[in-house]
Amino acid sequence: MIVDTVSRFGEFTLFTLATLGAVVTGVPAWAKWSRFGTQLYLVGTRSVPVVGLTGAMIGAILAVEGYDQFAAFGQESRLGAVVNISITKQIGPVLAAVMLAGRVGCSLAAELGSMRVTDQIDAMRVMAADPLRVLVAPRVVACVVMIPILTVASILCGIFGGWFVTTKLYGVNPEAYWDFTRVFIDWFDVMNGVVKSVFFGTAIGVISCYKGFRCRSGAQGVGRATTEAFVASFVVIVIINLVLAKLLNDIDAMRLGTRM
Repeated sequence: MIVDTVSRFGEFTLFTLATLGAVVTGVPAWAKWSRFGTQLYLVGTRSVPVVGLTGAMIGAILAVEGYDQFAAFGQESRLGAVVNISITKQIGPVLAAVMLAGRVGCSLAAELGSMRVTDQIDAMRVMAADPLRVLVAPRVVACVVMIPILTVASILCGIFGGWFVTTKLYGVNPEAYWDFTRVFIDWFDVMNGVVKSVFFGTAIGVISCYKGFRCRSGAQGVGRATTEAFVASFVVIVIINLVLAKLLNDIDAMRLGTRM
């Protein structure tokens, strides 16, 4: 069990390094618009509605759950600050990443897994075409490029959802809502979420493509690769979020301490 785990981790590390090399050295191959543009559309554009809707609902739910507690102390006008900073720093990036892992990551693993099962990847190698440059690189780069945009969309929709519930349903003063939001959130908090999203997108793209490339034969193998891609991506997203949350919070504390 331990030997097998170490062996698979080594294979994944080599695959990641090979993918990085393909991205850096194979720009003429993967940057063709017929390949890269298609992936941008599939990864980003088609994910905006579900990410936006989910973000708005989460913001609304946070406002609904938090209003009674804040109103009990007469601080309901501060609810927007807590909801918005939670969405900006944590929930928005993680939510967008999880949705991307579920919608796009599973699709990438299934697509590449099907190509492996039907020997299309081997056929590309026979024709002297590098599958990493042609198949993997454009998908990974598309994930890295589009997930920050999806994260911003998720954050904005989450803020709108929280604003709508707080000000329209509960009657909180809109000016106070935004004033306290400005006090709590600055540019570093926004960059906090965007920086996390870049790491999330890289992890999702590489893990999903790796699972597809290592897919076992048959429909069961493709299904298993798809499931493993989502589970592994989700676990890695949580771990990365924990590490970056601690690191970025420490940097923010140092920044504020220096400024003070």
